[in-house]
Amino acid sequence: MRLEKKATVISTSVAALLVLIKMTVGIFSGSIAVLASAIDSLLDLTISLFNYFALHNAEKEADDNFNFGRGKIEPLAAVIEGTVIILSALFIFYGALVKIAHPRKIEYINESIIVMIVSIVITVFLVIFLNYVVKKTNNMVIKADALHYKTDLFSNGAVLMALALISMTGEELVDPILGICIALYMIYSSLPIIKEGILMLLDAALPEDDIQKIKNILDNEAAATNYHYLQTRESGSDIFVSVHVVFNISISLYDAHSISDKIEFQIRQLFKNKQLHILIHMDPYDDSEINETESDY
Repeated sequence: MRLEKKATVISTSVAALLVLIKMTVGIFSGSIAVLASAIDSLLDLTISLFNYFALHNAEKEADDNFNFGRGKIEPLAAVIEGTVIILSALFIFYGALVKIAHPRKIEYINESIIVMIVSIVITVFLVIFLNYVVKKTNNMVIKADALHYKTDLFSNGAVLMALALISMTGEELVDPILGICIALYMIYSSLPIIKEGILMLLDAALPEDDIQKIKNILDNEAAATNYHYLQTRESGSDIFVSVHVVFNISISLYDAHSISDKIEFQIRQLFKNKQLHILIHMDPYDDSEINETESDY
């Protein structure tokens, strides 16, 4: 089993455990903040299950129906995950407003504090593991999952602080106010996930820094006189690069092909944790201006 898939199995198991203990205490205590954290963990469970199936399908080989594979399932999963986070945040926001309008005393505060401490400890270890997987694979789905659990870590810490304040001061208003803060933070943290996923679905080019690194490789190849039509895009764990490289008209096809292989190898070294699909078109002269002129007619 791939490391990414193992990560989703572990995160799913952790989310299921957290849902069980948080939901039980949240219902009996009546705390909006604890219930908000429980709902968030329930969404974590759903999303982790979805991520597992997304990664399972994304790694399938290309076939007659999907010539370039199913890599875009990964950014699609990220967009869905971000959207679900926003919807859950809006639900939490609504629940907090209801509690402000209709206050309800929180019970079992000590038990709630213990649950949140346990949740924080478990989540810390999970975030450390997911960050390790991200560092090894740079997988977008796991990156989104890690970011999601980081927000859980912050929100769990905020809930713990609120429960401690309520226990010491008896001020119940802290609970719904904290629920609103958690909801706003969830929305804020999910927007970058959605943006990155949408850009990948729209075949946006690689970041400018990565493109410049590719250009540096092409510029430093002495046997190539020029290049044009450099195009890049990312699809999940796959990166697609195509470029026209101009050679001297007198070079042999064998030598041009060998140099192209060298360029391809150097580009692959830039993205060692990704699947690279590189297409180098070998031109005997610079036809970019000719093609651009013809396209105007």
